Amino acid sequence: MPQLVCPGCEAVNRLPEDRDAAAAKCGRCSGKLFRGAPLEVTGAQLEAHRRSTRGMAILLDVWAPWCGPCRAMAPQFAAAAGRLEPEIRLLKLNSDANPDVAGALGITGIPALFLISDGQLIARKAGLMNAGQIVAWARQALAAKAA
Repeated sequence: MPQLVCPGCEAVNRLPEDRDAAAAKCGRCSGKLFRGAPLEVTGAQLEAHRRSTRGMAILLDVWAPWCGPCRAMAPQFAAAAGRLEPEIRLLKLNSDANPDVAGALGITGIPALFLISDGQLIARKAGLMNAGQIVAWARQALAAKAA
């Protein structure tokens, strides 16, 4: 049974497989678990998502406010969220506000995407992409992991 962190109260929720995940609500705060948009996270919140999300993937966008390609990709990443949720949870991490996390991820260029499944990094890619490219890359990486 998949489980994920609530974007509102950060409680860990299980998603029954016989129900529509897109309509799922948090058992603690009753907020929607999927909002069709990426979630801004801190390093600590990223760790909570990475540690507690099971049975579904996380797609992390590491960006910085001064980065032109990052700003250009932001609406594309948001559009990808609408197409990938609830299959994949999309998160955004500001590398300037979280330099220790960015360093631990080994970032050499931004924007940088990290695909994480059951706490483990399964794919990474740097550079500007449109929504279709983001969706295709994430799905292809998940399919390769499953094969």
